[in-house]
Amino acid sequence: MFLGLGAIAGILAGLLGVGGGLVLVAALAWLLPGMGVPKEAAMHAALASSLASIVLTAAASARAHARRGSVLWPTVAWMVPGLLVGGWVGSGIAVHIDDDALRWIVAGYCFLAAAQLIFGGSREARGTEVPAPRGVPMTAAGVGIGALSAVVGIGGGSMTVPLLVWRGVVPVRAVGTSSACGVAIGLAAAIGYAMHAPPGALPQHAVGYVYLPAAIGVAAASVFAARYGTRLAHYLRGDTLKRVFAGFLVLVGTSLLFSG
Repeated sequence: MFLGLGAIAGILAGLLGVGGGLVLVAALAWLLPGMGVPKEAAMHAALASSLASIVLTAAASARAHARRGSVLWPTVAWMVPGLLVGGWVGSGIAVHIDDDALRWIVAGYCFLAAAQLIFGGSREARGTEVPAPRGVPMTAAGVGIGALSAVVGIGGGSMTVPLLVWRGVVPVRAVGTSSACGVAIGLAAAIGYAMHAPPGALPQHAVGYVYLPAAIGVAAASVFAARYGTRLAHYLRGDTLKRVFAGFLVLVGTSLLFSG
């Protein structure tokens, strides 16, 4: 079951630059209580396990995109310090939020992000390359993206991709760059969920809130599936990619509301 989720997450990682985090959170929040995880800790465990698996998923997606030249490494270098700080701080905040409240926060975030993609403006110039965004503003943006990503259990793609597209980056390069940024977010946030969790947060097979069978099973399959999502991303037009992304977010947000 976790391998199947991992395959879906890997394809989404390559296609959308999100590491499959949102769909994993929704699925794990529904599945984990049936595996001995206390219901009141299920959402925290889903977030933590999703973020832990995203480290390898995003790395595989970033590697595939880098081979096609669609990762803007100067942008990644400027954002990573902020992403690491934000991921750690966000996980520390999330462990003190009630499970049901977290569910509503994640669902609400999905709908807002979808609306931004559908109705938000863009500076993209078709066929025109722009310099890689860089500088302190990108580091500052990384703090906010990392913190919110840790709270909602994602690799930051639904924020990083629109930000980069708004700065004039073509969508496929935004997705590739977002995948590389997701490695930093997943690493910092997963460590945070492991260390910030109260003693005995989960009964077994866990480090803090990170449920190891889920994190390992998902990551094992996703690293192989990411390359197929990457290939698909390079065949889709930018506008099509944004519509796919928005529809995906609406479906995930709705599923979270009905799984409470």
